Amino acid sequence: MDASPQQEIHTIYHAHHGWLVGWLKRRLGCIHHANDLAHDTFLRLITKSLIISQVDEPRAFLTTIAHGLMVDQFRRNAVEQAYLQALTHLPEALAPSPEEQMALMEILLQLDKLLNGLKPVIRTVFLLSKLEGQTYQEISSTLGIPLRTIESHMAVALRHVLTMKLS
Repeated sequence: MDASPQQEIHTIYHAHHGWLVGWLKRRLGCIHHANDLAHDTFLRLITKSLIISQVDEPRAFLTTIAHGLMVDQFRRNAVEQAYLQALTHLPEALAPSPEEQMALMEILLQLDKLLNGLKPVIRTVFLLSKLEGQTYQEISSTLGIPLRTIESHMAVALRHVLTMKLS
């Protein structure tokens, strides 16, 4: 008789949780962050629709999940720090309320996630067009890329933006 998914999670958790926390602590330098990410790793594992017993290398599988979560956390921290730094340059009268700051932070994180899904050159073309207001011809001159390529890159970027599912 096969083990239930709950039993499989229980087994992999008890067999590898301590090891994963140690692996994360060596990379993060903080036991608290390591524990948090280990917890998030197992939560992610629970939400995956797979049969744990069919995973050949559980530690490799867990480190892949944990590494992705670490990268996400580093990106989130970088966006938060950039946002907080930008807030320091605003006059106090224009500073958003704490509620507005949280809402803006979530929007920034969603935009970061959206833009991160684009290749760097396509992301640059998109940002020059949409944020800087440059025409395709100006972008072509700025980047030294043929106009036809700029048009193609924008089509890819717009398709990505329109089809990306944000959480």
